[in-house]
Amino acid sequence: MEFSKLSEHEEEIGKAIVEAALKVHKELGPGLLEKVYEVCLTHELRKEGFQVDRQVDIPIQYDGITFEEGLRLDLLVDG
Repeated sequence: MEFSKLSEHEEEIGKAIVEAALKVHKELGPGLLEKVYEVCLTHELRKEGFQVDRQVDIPIQYDGITFEEGLRLDLLVDG
């Protein structure tokens, strides 16, 4: 399987996500509900200027039909 190289912007997003996740985990520690970490991670990424959407539904196609409730992303950063 071949993968294309990430763009500079994709690399920037990935680095920002990891740094923000570490910051949130260091501050809050383990054991809280996922939603708490999601809200805080979203806040940190938005502070850095990223557009962040939460709980984004991604439709799936099966047998010629589109199902709107297919997948759900926790976070979508800069589209």
